[in-house]
Amino acid sequence: MSKPGSFSKEKKIINLKEGEQNVTVVGRVLDAGEPKVISTKRGPRTISEALIGDDSGRVKVTLWGEKAGSLEEGKVVRIENAWTTSFKGKVQLNVGSKSKVEETEDSSIPPKEDIPDREPTAPSPHSREGQRFRKPGRRPRPW
Repeated sequence: MSKPGSFSKEKKIINLKEGEQNVTVVGRVLDAGEPKVISTKRGPRTISEALIGDDSGRVKVTLWGEKAGSLEEGKVVRIENAWTTSFKGKVQLNVGSKSKVEETEDSSIPPKEDIPDREPTAPSPHSREGQRFRKPGRRPRPW
């Protein structure tokens, strides 16, 4: 059992699953985008997107608010208290105001060119492959 206020054990990027909270990962920043303002249900929000990787794979990271633009390409970072979501079948990592991002000297993280091109995937719980659809309230015609 973890102590109050403690962070979760580091996870390999490929093992990230949709819907996780309090996630800790260490990875090399492969790409870091500039901050931009987007429209959300809560009004305009500043975000930036990045790609980080470790020896297991890579994951897209969305940095929200004051964390936007805080990653620098090529650096190794430790991200604590992040959360995961999924988009188009791929798991994504989210970094917000309660997340901690710090540069680290982790020699176990390979150089950019040696990071595998694998991403954690989110199984679709609503896979409708092979099902036929009809408009609601309509019954098949009895031919």
